[in-house]
This record gives sequence, C-alpha cells and structure tokens, in this order.
Amino acid sequence: MYIPKPLDKKITIPYLNQLKQQGEKFACLTAYDFCFAQVLEQAGVEVVLVGDSLGMVIQGHDTTLPVTVGDIEYHAAAVNRGLEHAMLIVDMPFGSLNSQQQALDNASQLIKRSGAQVVKLEGGITQIRTVEILSKYSIPVCAHLGLQPQSVHKLGGYRVQGREHDSAIEMKDTALQLQEAGADLLLLECVPQQLATEITELLQIPVIGIGAGVNCDGQILVLQDILGISGKAPSFSKNYMQQQNSIQDAISAYVGEVKNQNFPDASHCFS
Repeated sequence: MYIPKPLDKKITIPYLNQLKQQGEKFACLTAYDFCFAQVLEQAGVEVVLVGDSLGMVIQGHDTTLPVTVGDIEYHAAAVNRGLEHAMLIVDMPFGSLNSQQQALDNASQLIKRSGAQVVKLEGGITQIRTVEILSKYSIPVCAHLGLQPQSVHKLGGYRVQGREHDSAIEMKDTALQLQEAGADLLLLECVPQQLATEITELLQIPVIGIGAGVNCDGQILVLQDILGISGKAPSFSKNYMQQQNSIQDAISAYVGEVKNQNFPDASHCFS
C-alpha cells in the first residue's frame, strides 16, 4: 500500500520512463498558483500541469479558447516558484501553434520565461511536423490525443473519442507517429479504457490518462474538480474532499489511489 509523501527527487522524463518500465503509476494534477504548487509537491504529485483549463476554472470562461500564451506564462512562472522536485508541464494554448515557426517561438518563450520542462500540445496528426521541430530544438513535448478541448467547436462538444473501430485504429497509428516524431509523453483524454490500454502498451513513452482508464502510466485531473469547487465536474473526475478534512488530505488521497491503482475505477472510465 502506497502512502503519499513529499517528493525528494527531481522528476525528469527518464525517471517517468523508469516508472513505466517498472509498472509503477505516477500522479499528475493541474495548478495555477504558487501556494497550490507547494501543496501538490508536499502530497507527492510528480507532474504538475499549468493547463489552458485555467480559462474555465480561474478566468470563468465557457471554454479554454480565450487563454493566451501570456496567461500560461504568468501562471506557470508562479507555479514554478512553488516547485522544487515536481515536473512542470505547460499547455500551448489555442492559436499558438498555427505554424511551426510560431510553435517554436511560443514554446521557447514558455520554457525560458516560466521555467517549465515540457510543453503540451493538442492537434494529433496535424502536429507531427511541429513535434519534430520542437524535439529538434531540445524542447520536450507531451502530445495530446482523444478529446481535445481546443477543438470543442469542431467536435460539437465534449465527447468520448475513439469508440468507432476506424477512429481507434487511427488514434493508435497517430500515437505511434507522435512517438516517432519525438514526443516524450502522451496524454489521452476521454478515450475508452480498452483503447487507452492498447496505446499504453504499444508505446515506449509514458502515457497519462484523464478519463482513459486505470492502465495508463499516469493519471491527471483538474485540481478544482477533485476539491469539488469547479461547479459541475466531468464524470471521469472524483471529488476527494467528500471524505477528507483538509485540502492536503484530499490531494494525498488522490495520489494514493493513483499509485495503488484504485483510481480511476469503473465508474470513472468509458467503454
């Protein structure tokens, strides 16, 4: 039984690769400020994401689309000052990847000014060349497949992706291409558990799930969702404050359930 404890070593991509090879799970959460960054690290959260979800839970927008590179940079710099050991990933927001040169310039700015180690980008097959370029210039990349919130208008809403046979095959193929292009991590969002399991087993790089089943190498949720303060949380999330007496205990409970493979259970997965 894993008991969450503060991190005592720097979390790196090689370390996450080692966890994957050993079959050990790792916990990830979003954060947007200095204080919560410290709380997450004390609870043993290995990966912290400053996601464009800040547009909804911090800025009060209906989607992530209004978030700018400047917004991400500001919040990521604050989070970074609260971290000593955890890995910091930042989202590349909508409109920051419209060309490969723009992506390189924006990713370079975010890494340099915020102190983040990894940039996360949506786009799947359309971003293969962008991943190659970023990798060429030593910028670590977390790719993102499945539900992509920046494409919410094109998708027609927030829906599970990869349920049809052809789309599942396409997602597996795209995952392999992203890995070959140089992606260091892959995030799968709102993907059937069986498909996520197959992709996790197929890839050599660590796979992080959100609404993608327990067999991914790591799990991530939005901090405000697990604290029950975001309004209506998605069905794949869980309110950890319901059975805890403090924020620290709630976050530690999340980390423990991820490490012990008790989260996500069947009620927080898709088939």
